[in-house]
Amino acid sequence: MMPDNVVNNILHRLPLQEAVRTGILSRNWRFKWTMLSEVACNASFFAYLIERRVENSFGMVANRLLLHFNGAITKFALDLTLLNGEDILHLIMFLSKKGIKDLNLEYWSRPQVNLPTHIFSCLELQHLRITGCCFNPPHGVRGFPNLLSLKLCCVEFGGGDLGGFITRCPLLEILKLDYVSYTGSSVKLAEIAKLENLKILSFPLCHLETTSSCNVFELLGCLPKLQEVGLDFQDYNLTEAGAIKVFQAAFPSLKAFKITRIKFGNGIMLSRVLEIIRRFPNLQTLGFTAVQQADDPFPISIPIPNPEVEYNTMELQRVEFLEV
Repeated sequence: MMPDNVVNNILHRLPLQEAVRTGILSRNWRFKWTMLSEVACNASFFAYLIERRVENSFGMVANRLLLHFNGAITKFALDLTLLNGEDILHLIMFLSKKGIKDLNLEYWSRPQVNLPTHIFSCLELQHLRITGCCFNPPHGVRGFPNLLSLKLCCVEFGGGDLGGFITRCPLLEILKLDYVSYTGSSVKLAEIAKLENLKILSFPLCHLETTSSCNVFELLGCLPKLQEVGLDFQDYNLTEAGAIKVFQAAFPSLKAFKITRIKFGNGIMLSRVLEIIRRFPNLQTLGFTAVQQADDPFPISIPIPNPEVEYNTMELQRVEFLEV
């Protein structure tokens, strides 16, 4: 008989449906799958149910299946697309009582589904990724005191105060926001500055409270542990007045810098980006995408740095041209 740690290693490498099917191997294997601590009810799992023409609702199947797990479920990935609101509520309530630490929720349909507020009862969460949902923190919510990484993609943030919510996750090391929409006030630099442990930041600049380029430097300067930064310039209307201040500080800890959806036809914006790059003496990876405005007189081209400016990027190893 194999030791439990070896069995668990095998089961964790299998899709959920295959892990459950190992119960037919022998009497000893019958309930081994119930020891799993990492579970994925993802698109592959639901495709399997469709292929087998399961008559019960997919949410009912997932809920009944999870009731068989004995210990804590520390990592869980769930595709919400084929589930109704009641199914989602029951699953989140269940996970909130199972010591969940790593949660990945995806929804690939319209209109976006509202996540139940029970998700804020998962106070042991360390990693949270949400794609394609409405995320509505209730007023006065404590946030996630143990959260290390937060990734929101194509999310409608309904809580209003995005910056305030972020500050209620004080241990954050990774913050990535992509196509996040919200109706509240812009994020303040002082709010991001509270995330003193932040190592990776991917952030739309249009969420900042002003359109001054010096704010970009201030944003980076208040986060000394940053190693990787991605700045999205879409809808970020930098003014000439906001580009005047020169910032002298360098950021030696930064190793990777990604610039997204920048307008190369905007000379002010381009000069500020080159000024930013100049402040990264140990930069190893530089990546960017560009967008072209309809009224740009010339096609997009790679800018030529000013030869009179010392860029101090001898550590640069890779330049990536990312897809638009």
